[in-house]
Amino acid sequence: MANIMIRTADSGGLTFYLPKRDLEASISSIEFDTPEKWGGELKLDNGGIYFIDPIARPSRLPISLRARRIGAAED
Repeated sequence: MANIMIRTADSGGLTFYLPKRDLEASISSIEFDTPEKWGGELKLDNGGIYFIDPIARPSRLPISLRARRIGAAED
């Protein structure tokens, strides 16, 4: 599992950042997006797929979490 950061992008969407690989990508979809359950499978605009354990929606961003890679980005 890797440490990641999720923050709000200037465009209003969410940005995924993986410091260890200096990977930054927009989140194109998030599996669970309700106040009670937020997270699950994150699909990135570069084709990568990561999983974070669902939590209550954070009151503010950025937030640091642990994520597991499910699918690699397409080159």
